Amino acid sequence: MSEVFTKTMARNIFYGGSIFFFLLLLALTFDTQGVLPERSNNANITPEIVLGKKVWEDHDCIGCHTILGEGAYFAPELGNVYKRFGNSKDAIIGFIKSRPKNGIPGRRSMPQFNLTDEQLNAVAEFLKWTSEVNTSNWPPNIQG
Repeated sequence: MSEVFTKTMARNIFYGGSIFFFLLLLALTFDTQGVLPERSNNANITPEIVLGKKVWEDHDCIGCHTILGEGAYFAPELGNVYKRFGNSKDAIIGFIKSRPKNGIPGRRSMPQFNLTDEQLNAVAEFLKWTSEVNTSNWPPNIQG
């Protein structure tokens, strides 16, 4: 084992490793592209869901909540809120409408956005649609 580690050996290791990991990246990309269409529920998108997503964005809900693991961690995950509220859009609407105007003193709470009935239904429909996305069991528990 008195061999010396030469520049040629280092270069070969670098190129070989680079090619290996590039091929691995390609294989994983093609595998993912093959699985995603089976998991997608994009065909079920309605204008009401689109409006719900717009309301979600306009009121910066992701600034406090996560949805499917993306967003802030200040408030609960909403990717499965429809299931958590007993598969009821009315429960979601009731919760959003029940928020106090100035929040609850001394604790963090969701503000009252004074959404119209149409907007409330759209947000509830958007959250219902989100809960039906195949996320491979994410989040791992119903609490998010």
